[in-house]
Amino acid sequence: MTASAPAVSRSTDTPATVSPWWADAVIYQIYPRSFADGNADGMGDLPGVRSRLPYLRKLGVDAIWLSPFYVSPQADAGYDVADYRDVDPLFGTLDDFDSMLTEAHESGMKVIVDLVPNHTSDEHEWFKSAKHAAIDSPERDRYIFRDGKGDHGELPPNNWQSIFGGNAWTRLEDGQWYLHLFDTKQPDLNWDNPEVRAEMVSVLRFWLDRGVDGFRIDVAHGMVKAEGLPDWAEQTHMIDGGNSDKSDAALNQTPPYFDQPGVHEIYREWNRVLAQYDGDRMLVAEAWVEPAERLFRYVRHDEMQQAFNFDFLLAGWDAAQLTESITESLTEAGKVGAPSTWVMSNHDTVRHTSRFGLQDPTQFPKGLGTDHEQPDEALGLSRGRAAALVMLGLPGSAYIYQGDELGLPEHTTLPDGVREDPTFARTNGTEIGRDGCRVPLPWIAEAPGFGFGMYDAVSAPGAAPWLPQPTSFAGYAADTQVDVSGSTYELYRDALALRRGHELGRGTLEWTPLNSPQEGVLSYRNGVVLVLANMGAATIELPHDHRVVLASDGPAVDDGRLTTNASVWLVPLGS
Repeated sequence: MTASAPAVSRSTDTPATVSPWWADAVIYQIYPRSFADGNADGMGDLPGVRSRLPYLRKLGVDAIWLSPFYVSPQADAGYDVADYRDVDPLFGTLDDFDSMLTEAHESGMKVIVDLVPNHTSDEHEWFKSAKHAAIDSPERDRYIFRDGKGDHGELPPNNWQSIFGGNAWTRLEDGQWYLHLFDTKQPDLNWDNPEVRAEMVSVLRFWLDRGVDGFRIDVAHGMVKAEGLPDWAEQTHMIDGGNSDKSDAALNQTPPYFDQPGVHEIYREWNRVLAQYDGDRMLVAEAWVEPAERLFRYVRHDEMQQAFNFDFLLAGWDAAQLTESITESLTEAGKVGAPSTWVMSNHDTVRHTSRFGLQDPTQFPKGLGTDHEQPDEALGLSRGRAAALVMLGLPGSAYIYQGDELGLPEHTTLPDGVREDPTFARTNGTEIGRDGCRVPLPWIAEAPGFGFGMYDAVSAPGAAPWLPQPTSFAGYAADTQVDVSGSTYELYRDALALRRGHELGRGTLEWTPLNSPQEGVLSYRNGVVLVLANMGAATIELPHDHRVVLASDGPAVDDGRLTTNASVWLVPLGS
């Protein structure tokens, strides 16, 4: 099988023969509250992001994606937006954003921001007006209000369940119910309302006019609901690893509130808006959609530019599942002329270094706590480093979640009392939630808070980080890794440099005869680079006509053989 990253063009200012920047970009996700704290108040912020741009430039990423920093009561860590056109004081000001954006651009990095169009905060001016407006008023029509069932409307309008657990409807004092597919403080917008559509286009233009290079669209498969809001008794998760709690009848069905045909017209309109701006602006979809054929409908030539590849993320440390996922992704991407994207972790998932350290490294737990199996940290790190070389050698675009480049593990022993993820509260602790992957980064091993809240290496520490860090983070701190040979940071840095030098993101994948998924061997060629990963139980003899240019760790190659839980990049002798 041979597959390539297509030469795609989605903007009017780019010749069809030239690939836009996002087609092969390596994009670094910043979760602002946990990246770097510029004013030492315990919360990460935009000045903190700006202060660490040299670190990211040195790493070699092409762009950064910022999770929400907008005005918000923070019921869901900023994914409950009260004002789409301003920065929450927790994170700084619009001037801080502009300064950060300018400096990122000057250093050669693009900037993508999050857009949350499925719902607002219940503290958004629209919803505050809707709560006090009359039934059937224009204010209520911006959201999804319905009368309840039962003799007195005391029952919800249907049986939909929140993604975070519990009922998806909340009743107001006047008797009507409003829909919230997530938390009660995140009412769903009514995308059948032209005013809603016009408002989100206006928000897009606000940030495009400021100079952002693109948007990550939260719950991109949401917004449009099936006519009549029919019942759906199943529990839906954000990233569903195995559909374990779905009935057999629901496995191949689409929920009436996700992946409805009407979402595609929204993105066609947004595509036309972006095309009016220079610089190949882009949209990337967070769409939890199966199968791959349906996912890649979101990146047809007149819709979005990218969609996150969650199937690859869910494949785990398994050669057979990865081979199948990569093959299907590149095949379906090729059909619509789009690049595939690759990602292993994000702010909603247990970090892959910890997942890979479980007895079953294909598991996808909904959080890890003290009562769960504790990962083998060293094994998970070895596999995580090896998997990074598999991902970064692929054609297309790749996403790195903050801390991946340090090999950070999940914080699996957070006290319940400090957890902030609404999933934990709404499921009464049945789901631990996502706090463990959102713990503030360690910058300085010997500093309080591992340097998260310090202006620089010699400043006095401030408030404790908003989530406590495990003591083990000292061994992963950036100051112990940058410019330190053999560190995970330097492995990522070397991989990104080689990826750029060999133009792997714009290359073509060909599975090699060495690829033997059932024996735990994954092997493909991209240009002159041969990628070989050993996920099996036995060592593998390396081809004698190649030389190693990058290994996942020092002991990866022993006497001409690739050890287990390791990977290498090779090139032919003489090249």
